[in-house]
Amino acid sequence: MELRNVQQVDFKNARVLVRVDFNVELNNVSEVQEHFRLDIVKETINYISAFPGVKVALLTHFGRPDGKRNEKFSVGQITMAVERALQKPVTFVPDCTGERVEAALSSLSQNTLLLLENTRFYDGEEANDPEFARALAKPFSIFVNEAFSVCHRAHASVVGVPKLLPAYAGFRVLREIEKLDQVRLMPRRPAIAVIGGAKIETKLPLIRELEKNYDAVLVGGKVANEMIDEKITCSEKVLVPQDFDSPKRLDIGPNTIAYYIQIIKTAKTIIWNGPMGKFEEKPYDVGTGAVLQAMLESEAFVLIGGGESLAVLEKANVMDKIGFVSSGGGAMLEYLSGHKLPGLAALEIGGVL
Repeated sequence: MELRNVQQVDFKNARVLVRVDFNVELNNVSEVQEHFRLDIVKETINYISAFPGVKVALLTHFGRPDGKRNEKFSVGQITMAVERALQKPVTFVPDCTGERVEAALSSLSQNTLLLLENTRFYDGEEANDPEFARALAKPFSIFVNEAFSVCHRAHASVVGVPKLLPAYAGFRVLREIEKLDQVRLMPRRPAIAVIGGAKIETKLPLIRELEKNYDAVLVGGKVANEMIDEKITCSEKVLVPQDFDSPKRLDIGPNTIAYYIQIIKTAKTIIWNGPMGKFEEKPYDVGTGAVLQAMLESEAFVLIGGGESLAVLEKANVMDKIGFVSSGGGAMLEYLSGHKLPGLAALEIGGVL
């Protein structure tokens, strides 16, 4: 897949709309608990901002406000965190369309970024309404997608706007594709995958795809319980737990931990998506912690993705010790399963400009 990318563009005097994913977790005093999603857009923002006369606005969704304005889900509350992450002044605009955006762009100071209000305050976003896409695009001359994690969503800010503006992939989106293609198409062997968490309906297609060309798929978490309870059968490459921590099956058991670690030690490529148990509560974090430690000690190239997996990494403070951390959860699963993501299709060379 070859995408139009930011290095092919002269951003001089352009008005640039950058789709990011700042859908971060907040604590009970509205402080950002995960900074990874903010940090990974910095390279692209710095690159675009270096062009003379350019004006940059950041657009994101935040939570699930169901298409209605709700201050609980206002992007304004993360403005300071975005400033710290990107090391640039940020002006929050309490809307993402209309006169407020136009006025903010016109008065924007050099090297200052605009942070637009939650695009999901409008029901036209998730409905991919053409009129809403036109309203988003109207004040801008160029669109940049730097939100791989939403590229599996056919939403207005992901696929509608690229039909109206010249559209390009940011550096992070390009890197996501490069690394995911590496583990999907040409993994060093032995290649193993560790699949946990919940939602068997989203994980099973990936397990089916991986069992074709991976040496082993180690399953844990609620996914393992669902496979056992629903009597889902796979090839002998797909391993489910031999034992659990207790009859409640909230974590993999000691025999399974030892067996999984033994396999991980042999790997040259590892994909991990989803914890092995209810990791957010002790003592059900033992399996997840043991598997993570085995990966850190292995010689394998490790690629990790998914919201819960990112939480595990941030909690253990080992984000920088992993070969590649994907920002995608659902997007990563779908891409590795061989599906074409609509957000990427909108950026393909030869596509609509």
